[in-house]
Amino acid sequence: MPHSLVAVSRTGTGFNTSRFESCSGTYALLLSSTSDAVIPVGRLGHQHFQPGWYVYLGSALGPGGVRARLAHHMRLAERPHRHIDYLRPHTTIEEIWFCYDRKSREHDWARCFAGMKGASMPLAGFGSSDCDCETHLFFFKKRPQGRNTSMRYLTTFAD
Repeated sequence: MPHSLVAVSRTGTGFNTSRFESCSGTYALLLSSTSDAVIPVGRLGHQHFQPGWYVYLGSALGPGGVRARLAHHMRLAERPHRHIDYLRPHTTIEEIWFCYDRKSREHDWARCFAGMKGASMPLAGFGSSDCDCETHLFFFKKRPQGRNTSMRYLTTFAD
């Protein structure tokens, strides 16, 4: 049985990773960006990213679970490995939505975000090269529908 969906907002300079458990789970990073840049994204090539709000979806089923994966995303990678590692220097993590569960829910959440008002898919294949999802990155010109609405959408997949 999965835990409930939890939202954590950035305070001051960032997040305290010790508040996250080393359990398996699924997460969404709410990212803000003021950058208007063309950046390399691994094998996806050079891509244009615009100012606005991004939601990146992922799962953490391996060793260290959610705590280790989120700690990775909070650091800027010297040698980017995942697609999100290339985008992170151009963004700020504003909120993290997550639930602990042995089952990955990122694909359900991707379908959920694809249907949200104002969502677009800026780059096919971003974060989803290992699955059938079109993308695990969504763009919004404005903050996505407010925290409560986003949480309500995702909760239908977390319980």
